[in-house]
Amino acid sequence: MASNSEVESVWDYPRPPRLEPTSSHLRVVHRGVVLADTNRALRILETSHPPVYYIPQSDIAMQFLEPSNRRSSFCEFKGSASYWTVDVSASLEAPELAARRTDAAWSYRDPSSAYAALRNYLAFYANRVDECMVNGERVVPQVGDFYGGWITSNIKGPFKGAPGTLGW
Repeated sequence: MASNSEVESVWDYPRPPRLEPTSSHLRVVHRGVVLADTNRALRILETSHPPVYYIPQSDIAMQFLEPSNRRSSFCEFKGSASYWTVDVSASLEAPELAARRTDAAWSYRDPSSAYAALRNYLAFYANRVDECMVNGERVVPQVGDFYGGWITSNIKGPFKGAPGTLGW
């Protein structure tokens, strides 16, 4: 695990992806509601991708998440992913449409054996909630509508996800 001062190149990450624990402080907030706050996450490191952080459900305010209607997707390494909708409208005095974000998170209910530790963990798309933080630094979402990596100042690319990079 790298500290914030250590620069990591996504081109040094392995394929198949490496799963590792991290004690980094992660926080996910939407419309002022703290959805997740943890120092007990796991992260996936895969060539050309910024880290994807998986947060234990026990550190997530699950009352604000519901299973999405989206069909599952399949990862050749981790298995079938299920999606989650964030809805914090009930906690707001003046609910707005933006308080509900469809497919804002995903999980692997029955991951492949190599990634079994991901069971009961969720990952959030940083571009579908208001704020994702790693050790107090606001992350930049990985470009694209499929990948969910979190980019911090110590993570260097170029990153897969932008137009023209899908064949990498």
